[in-house]
Amino acid sequence: MGTQLEVILIGLSVLFFFSILAGKAGSRLGVPALLLFLIVGMLSGDDGLGIRFENIYIAKTISTVALCIILFSGGLDTKAREVVPVLWPGLLLSTLGVFLTALITGLLIWWIFGATPAAGGIGLMSSLLLASIMASTDSASVFSILRNRGLTLRGSLRPLLELESGSNDPMAYMLVITLAEIIKLNTVPNPWSVAGSILLQLVIGGGMGYAFGKLAVFTINFIKIDNTSLYPILVFTFCMFIFSATYFLHGNSYLAVYIGGLVIGNSVFVHKRTSLSFFDGLAWLSQLLMFLTLGLLVNPHELVPLIVPGLIISFLLIFISRPVSVFLCLLPFRNFKLRDKAFISWVGLRGAVPIVFAIIPLADQLPHARLIFNLVFLCTLVSLLVQGTSLSMVAGWLKLYQGPKKLKKAKDFDMLFSEEIKSVTTEIEITATILKRGNLLMDLNLPDQTLAVMVKRNDTYFIPTGKTILQEKDKLLIITDNHDALMETYRQLEGELPA
Repeated sequence: MGTQLEVILIGLSVLFFFSILAGKAGSRLGVPALLLFLIVGMLSGDDGLGIRFENIYIAKTISTVALCIILFSGGLDTKAREVVPVLWPGLLLSTLGVFLTALITGLLIWWIFGATPAAGGIGLMSSLLLASIMASTDSASVFSILRNRGLTLRGSLRPLLELESGSNDPMAYMLVITLAEIIKLNTVPNPWSVAGSILLQLVIGGGMGYAFGKLAVFTINFIKIDNTSLYPILVFTFCMFIFSATYFLHGNSYLAVYIGGLVIGNSVFVHKRTSLSFFDGLAWLSQLLMFLTLGLLVNPHELVPLIVPGLIISFLLIFISRPVSVFLCLLPFRNFKLRDKAFISWVGLRGAVPIVFAIIPLADQLPHARLIFNLVFLCTLVSLLVQGTSLSMVAGWLKLYQGPKKLKKAKDFDMLFSEEIKSVTTEIEITATILKRGNLLMDLNLPDQTLAVMVKRNDTYFIPTGKTILQEKDKLLIITDNHDALMETYRQLEGELPA
């Protein structure tokens, strides 16, 4: 038993290591890291390194917990002040938009593939189930690409896309489990009863997420813990509690955990920045583990006969179902221009969530379950490869891409400031060009409300004064609440923005 454990651990460590390297390479090449995580999992499976993993229930458990953490972390990082202006279009896209996408795609799949041997002759209910599994955009993929690439979009597009991707999984989940139950029982229930049940679970989920989020903030601030490193663990405890407690209250756990994260992330509580940093790392670990697990479930040789059907379904989703649903949902909102709607339609990224939902038919042993799983996996690969790699390019074509405006992160100064301090930190490396203006700190002529608070010289740190003599390759830690003025100072010092 001990030997098996060590083999599993060393196998996981090797997979994690190569996945991280793949993610690093992917960011440089413009390929989504999550796509490479999936590929690493596939190459490590039966058709690759020979790792046999066929336990559907373990995969479902791992994926459910990972998705819970990803949604909670997404809520923590979402700013309410950015979400409020796009609340109604976001909610419409995450509910009606998901339903329309599932309905249109399902009918098209049934019409095109229903009677063809290549698609197994799947019927209407199975076609709708397949479409519902792929109806929502994937939060892990959207958060990863929009945030980690520093993709700066004009207007309110980014908060809208993040709100939609974080809140549309519950609607897709309800459609999937409802259709799975209909196929399992081979009965057609009252549509009003189904609609009422879905609405009730969404309402309970949203209410419990808000209430438990408020309870979490009160508890975190009320409890005095001597060991401050336990505060992120306490936040994680509430993440798990919100998800599981809402399940027992018959609400939608996915919506609850996202709303709970949103409430907690937009509240003031002790050691908030430490907790946010903890969940950033935990969310990446969850994404990595989930994509690797799902990749291991797939046998690439089974995908080959489905390439043509998979490409056709991907085409239907990307160019028909998603755009039609987006344009219909945003019809009442005059502030969204044609190019905005076109870009929102393009960010219909599929990722881990559809594959997780595709496990449900496998676990329930429904007809065509393996076919559905393989088609969903194939469509996810196409979506990440086609849409995920082209977001910046499409944003540029539509003139929605502003380019990165973020200041260079401080790498040599491991310091965290509370979010409530409305300041940003960055670092400047002293170059020969800068020293031409003078070698004293005061010669930098930093803008108002901007301070150089620390200097790193070789391996030594010290607090400078205006008369501190600077040397080439010194690193300065800068704190400012005048972002625009500091960017202008960069232009003056180096003639260009920081890398």
